[in-house]
Amino acid sequence: MGRWTKFIVGAVAVLVVALLLARLVSNEYFFFAGYVVLQFVVLATAWNILGGYAGYVNFGSGAFFAVGAYTAVALIKAFAAPLLLQLAAAVLVSGLMGLAIGAMTLRLRGIFFSIATVAIAVICETAVLNWGFVGGARGATVLQPPAPALFASYARLLFVVMSLLAVLAVALARYIEISWIGRGLRAIRDNEEAAESVGVPTLKLKLFAATASGALMGMAGAPFPLYMSFIEPTSAFSLNYAVSALAMPIIGGTASWAGPVIGAVLLGSAQQIVTVTLSSELNVLVLGVLLVAFVVAAPDGILGLVRRLLGKAGAK
Repeated sequence: MGRWTKFIVGAVAVLVVALLLARLVSNEYFFFAGYVVLQFVVLATAWNILGGYAGYVNFGSGAFFAVGAYTAVALIKAFAAPLLLQLAAAVLVSGLMGLAIGAMTLRLRGIFFSIATVAIAVICETAVLNWGFVGGARGATVLQPPAPALFASYARLLFVVMSLLAVLAVALARYIEISWIGRGLRAIRDNEEAAESVGVPTLKLKLFAATASGALMGMAGAPFPLYMSFIEPTSAFSLNYAVSALAMPIIGGTASWAGPVIGAVLLGSAQQIVTVTLSSELNVLVLGVLLVAFVVAAPDGILGLVRRLLGKAGAK
């Protein structure tokens, strides 16, 4: 069985399990928590396309997430648009935003690029705070439509939708990783000058990575208003999204598409447990402590640690 065949079988299995869970599980909180974990899978995977493969560390993930969310709000208020149209518009707007920001900032390197992404997040939040049509600083209430007959609640539908989005995000990341695009991005990460000297189209590849990363982050944010039934700039542009999108791939491992998935599932689940048992304010603290621990003890993430341990076991 080929690699893509195995992946497709796994993706179909994920969607089937998500549908079965939506029909069989009675605890409604499971779907709220599961949605958040799957949302982090999309965010972590999106961040890794630019930050992991190409080595350009983006601290503005929350801006793309919020732009996707507020694109959905604008369409709901203007046209009562369905969820599918909200998702498509969020992908388009956030992807174009990634392309535009990439064209302006990707000539910067290292900390200068990272600082620019922080500034962009602040600019976007300020613009939304002053945009009265989507609620501005007061926020906006978004009413969930009736759930389809197949689902007992709209939260269950959103859980299945986010499962599908997570599969799509991982499929794109996997394709990039094993294609010439991924090889070019890794060459940029290792030595951009050397890559350019041998004919790698560095700027085009970086712009593609910025566009794909931004589009996926916006896609993750599009269902957020319906999930929460209320949105305001502070929560949409929360630091938690930027920290999580960066920490989860680093903890799982940035060298593979599987690393962000592992990191998102582990840390996303840990955050939900901390929220229920202790306090939601401790989420970022948990992320920070784990991030520092892994950077010191396992700089290549969980996947790198496993490979190193297996290599030592094989050597014996």
